[in-house]
Amino acid sequence: MTSIGTGYDLSSSTFSPEGRVFQTEYAMKSVENSGTAVGARCSDGVVIAVEKVYHSRMMMKGSLRRVHFVEKHIGVGIAGLLPDGRQMVSKCREEATQYREVYGEPVPGRVLVDRLARFTHLYTLYWHVRSFGCSALVAAYDAEGPQLYMVEPSGMLMRYNACATGKAKQQAKTELEKLKLGELTCREAVTELAKTIVNVHDSTKDKLYELEMLWVCEESGRTAQFVPQELIDEARKAAEDEKDREDDDDDMDDA
Repeated sequence: MTSIGTGYDLSSSTFSPEGRVFQTEYAMKSVENSGTAVGARCSDGVVIAVEKVYHSRMMMKGSLRRVHFVEKHIGVGIAGLLPDGRQMVSKCREEATQYREVYGEPVPGRVLVDRLARFTHLYTLYWHVRSFGCSALVAAYDAEGPQLYMVEPSGMLMRYNACATGKAKQQAKTELEKLKLGELTCREAVTELAKTIVNVHDSTKDKLYELEMLWVCEESGRTAQFVPQELIDEARKAAEDEKDREDDDDDMDDA
């Protein structure tokens, strides 16, 4: 047997000679084949934006949500396999409910994501289960202030000022690194994240897509809410118009 996957990818508990776990890498690949998801921690809260690609013109707008609410002050964005993502969201809600019943107060963001990461990691340890084929971006606003986390299929948990995952995560990270996040408000971040999604969207392969956003910030009363649709539409249209102008300028330069 060689270490290219043959024989070593039959179980999530099997390591290759190089120390790789192919089942976990396959799960991460499913995230990379999904629409791009980005998040940003701003001066007054957190914004998450997800590119939801339509695979059929007959799909109704608003179906197959990729952004969900866990607690009043916590929201989650999913990149990867949607059924796996719903299971992760269900686990978050279960942990939030249990914490409230035991301690009589809302679960802190860091506690919730730590429990979610442990739960996700468990599915990489046993041969009879598989890794979750999705990553979760978690936005929270509690006594510790606004927080942005990402939980990966391996169970890796990191806290970010800005992060990206999905099909065009590298290009999206490059765009996010240009932002002065400490000076941005969440309303301004909606425009910037919409611009990021529009710029990295592959229009040749995925022509139809919907932009889903949630925020938890001062403007929303520190509660997780969908960003108003009119604000999303306005930000997306402005980003697409700017991209069209840049493309026209490039065509003129080439001519």
